[in-house]
Amino acid sequence: MMPFKNILCVLEPGEKSKPALERAVTLAENNQANLTVVNVIPRITAGIQMPEGGPISATLQTAMASDRAQMMETLIDPYLKLVEIQSKVLIGTSYLEIVREVLRHEHDLVIKAPETQDWRDRLFGSDDMNLLRQCPCPVWLIKPGELKSYKRILAAVDVDLDDEDPPAELESRRSLNRKILERAYSLAISDFAELHVMHAWEAIGESAMRGAFMHRPEEKIMAYVEQVRRHRKASLDKLMRETTSHIGKDATDYLKPQTHLVKGLASKEIPALAKRIKASLVVMGTVARTGIPGFIMGNTAETILEQIDCSVLAIKPPGFVTPVTLEA
Repeated sequence: MMPFKNILCVLEPGEKSKPALERAVTLAENNQANLTVVNVIPRITAGIQMPEGGPISATLQTAMASDRAQMMETLIDPYLKLVEIQSKVLIGTSYLEIVREVLRHEHDLVIKAPETQDWRDRLFGSDDMNLLRQCPCPVWLIKPGELKSYKRILAAVDVDLDDEDPPAELESRRSLNRKILERAYSLAISDFAELHVMHAWEAIGESAMRGAFMHRPEEKIMAYVEQVRRHRKASLDKLMRETTSHIGKDATDYLKPQTHLVKGLASKEIPALAKRIKASLVVMGTVARTGIPGFIMGNTAETILEQIDCSVLAIKPPGFVTPVTLEA
């Protein structure tokens, strides 16, 4: 697999960004990657009320930037003997400036701590969700207070591939599954973690068949459901064989990944399994279609992310087009 080579780490004041920074430093050191750290501060506009006799907006903006630059220097100083780290302060709306920084410098990973939990007690706040929706490269949100190494990693894949879909779309989704597993395998090996791979499946129309309008015989419904289950199992087994072929039998033999074929809605079953196995990281895709500006994240991914209470590595398929542009 291609290692991350140009990492962007987003820092916030305080200790909560420390696990993200340590993970970014380790990745940069192991992969001989470039590492840039940033902090984003809001833009001071001329219309806000300034204290009487206080600094003008430009001076205040400069003072805020200097304060955050000093904060970052303090945080990164212990790691400068390990890797070279560039730092900068960005000004504007947080998720937009992070995505623009990715576009300007072609970063291949954004790594950060989640925002402070919102009033609904979700792990990921609105800025995190916007970043997950619109960032063109993988986004790794690291829950504060975690151990340095993950114990259990859950990779969620979608093997519901319809041969009648356009070939480019099919290849994009297959590629996304491969990327999810490659990243999950790599992290599980480096962290000596258990690896779990899951696919949630449904037999479309099952409940309607039992309804008043169709009322199909139960044995025929069960036969149909079993047929779908077998098809999905065969698809998941094929994906695992392809991954072994690509990554290597030794890696698979070492990890002994556990596969989970779970009947039910992905939006419900993925968070449930993550909780059940006490996963410390979920690796998943966040968009199903590519090449369509504005199509940024599927409803299923949104619903899953709203329920997850552990770190997440979110991956986009090849060809994803962010609606964010470099122009403000």
